[in-house]
Amino acid sequence: MKTVVVIGGGPAGMMAASTAADNGANVILLEKQHRLGRKLLITGKGRCNITNDCDVEELIENVPTNGKFLYSAFYTFTNYDAITMFNSLGLATKTERGKRVFPESDKALDVVKALEKQVKNKKVKIILSAKVNKIIAKDNKIEKVIYNNNEVIKCDSVILATGGMSYPLTGSTGDGYKFAQSLGHTIINPKPSLIGIEVQEGFVKDLEKLALRNVAITVINSKNKKIYDDFGELEFTKYGLDGPIIKSASCRMKDTSKENYRIILDLKPALDDEKLDKRIIKDFAKYTNKNFENSLDDLLPKKLIPIIIELSEIPRHLKVNQISKKQRLNLVYLLKNLTFTVKRYRPIEEAIVTSGGIKVSEINASTMESKIINNLFFAGEIIDVDAYTGGFNLQIAYSTAYLAGTNS
Repeated sequence: MKTVVVIGGGPAGMMAASTAADNGANVILLEKQHRLGRKLLITGKGRCNITNDCDVEELIENVPTNGKFLYSAFYTFTNYDAITMFNSLGLATKTERGKRVFPESDKALDVVKALEKQVKNKKVKIILSAKVNKIIAKDNKIEKVIYNNNEVIKCDSVILATGGMSYPLTGSTGDGYKFAQSLGHTIINPKPSLIGIEVQEGFVKDLEKLALRNVAITVINSKNKKIYDDFGELEFTKYGLDGPIIKSASCRMKDTSKENYRIILDLKPALDDEKLDKRIIKDFAKYTNKNFENSLDDLLPKKLIPIIIELSEIPRHLKVNQISKKQRLNLVYLLKNLTFTVKRYRPIEEAIVTSGGIKVSEINASTMESKIINNLFFAGEIIDVDAYTGGFNLQIAYSTAYLAGTNS
């Protein structure tokens, strides 16, 4: 019986281990943390968006970095296979807005328990607090793994599922990159993806924790070209912008030290300029004898009003019936085009996923095996693929792990 060592006990590692065991291998799962699935526990704000209920082509479209590399993986183990698998493990699921699939319980812990159950059912040997030091290959073939300084496991295959560099306290510290590099692989420089963004505008600190629903953003590059737009939820932080649509936008933005980006926020996307102007005229008629600062309560969240007043350059104590048409139209423009100048990404430690990793041209897309070292396989975030928010990154983990486990 062949022995397969899986390094990393996240969703990709657990999936790869159970699949390899299902295919008759003696599987040993090494996890350096004291428990499996630690990072999974914090995904989706503790709810865990396990996949997305869209068709496979749409899955690929939602992977801006090397999406085509995943054709074979996504078609071999689909999102519907993932839902069926979780249901068979006793985890009931539900589908929400944006086709996002969650556990019915809204508890990420239940997702971890389901994957753990599957690993244990397949008789995988789990070794926790196991820090891998080195992977040894001889004649371009995997030979053994050394962990905890001097423990040695002779094996036929290794599956690297160590994740990226985001949330290092959960164990994602980039170890897998070092192992792969030592075996001759190229690492595409890791950078944060699905991350909050710092902006130059100082007023954001006054909006901290303000969450907006049903707003739209457009991301513009230094050539004034639109590179991304989105609609949904946004949250202000003391350093800038965050929330689902900002995290997805971060996937489309490149090096912020070399490119100047602007994010244009439309606070009222359901209304075009003309309809918004009519809405404001209606509100102004209602508050005609009041000061401008007291006329926006029906239109905007309280926290946002002082900022909009300041940016509009309309005197706050000006009576509403004295506001000129030009001032009013400028207000309309501001509400549709609240502009932020991107400074940088937040630190990679805060990123949901890491962009970058093992160069995909060095991996067989049909098996997830290294083209450089025989019987070395990769699964999940360690590969240079990353997707938008919405369950797509976890689906990458399952699908690549299934291929790796099947072929190891």
